[in-house]
Amino acid sequence: MKREDYPFLYETHMHTSESSKCANNTGAEMARACRDAGYAGIIITDHSWYGNCRIDRNLPWQEWVEEFCRGYENARRWGDENDFSVFFGFESCYRGPEFLIYGVDKDWLMTHPQIRDASIEEQYELVHGAGGMVIQAHPFRKEDYIEVFRQYPEWVDGLEGINATHSCHLSSHHKCADWDRQAVELARTKKLPITAGSDVHSTLIFGGGVAFKRRLTSAADYCAAILGGEDYILTDGDTWYDKNGQPLGKGADKGGTAWEIK
Repeated sequence: MKREDYPFLYETHMHTSESSKCANNTGAEMARACRDAGYAGIIITDHSWYGNCRIDRNLPWQEWVEEFCRGYENARRWGDENDFSVFFGFESCYRGPEFLIYGVDKDWLMTHPQIRDASIEEQYELVHGAGGMVIQAHPFRKEDYIEVFRQYPEWVDGLEGINATHSCHLSSHHKCADWDRQAVELARTKKLPITAGSDVHSTLIFGGGVAFKRRLTSAADYCAAILGGEDYILTDGDTWYDKNGQPLGKGADKGGTAWEIK
């Protein structure tokens, strides 16, 4: 397996300062930094209603959605002007556990206010009804802001097994590579797809994400690739893995082989 056979790397987990309280840079700044770091594209996944969201929760729903999508729209505008792919997603929060939602868009949010207060089971059904995908983000992370520590393999389409914040040498918080190992093990046990992302909040780009042999055309295309069993590889910015979470061998950039995690 050769890294060079997967030239199209996508950041699948990132935040903008327009929408996420914890983010330091705007959507346009994040898009530019990722383009300069060598990504083929990004998926903006800002914190939504019950997460660390910047948007006033007292706004009427449609006004809230309009404001919430501003970081993505600014990133998308920059991407359109600079031939760089920017797709929409969001990170939902349910009493602590967080989920990356892909394959729905702003118009869908406008007409589905019930997603805000949906249970995890209801969220899964609503997103699936729109042809989208639910990935549990960093399922084994333990932090004070995560009130309930639990995994939901029966109500997701996959697990974020590689989160660069946990292991990349550039990360300065949430550092615990064992959280990723546990997530990969659970995904294997439950036969769920594994994804990777950086969970990045500033233009200090970690380099994590999912790399494909071809260019993606949309967030829906990303969902189809993951759920359809397309070949891809994963990275935390330091180490490359196959789609089953096995590290590639030494010199993976030149074509290494996988071995079992011990």
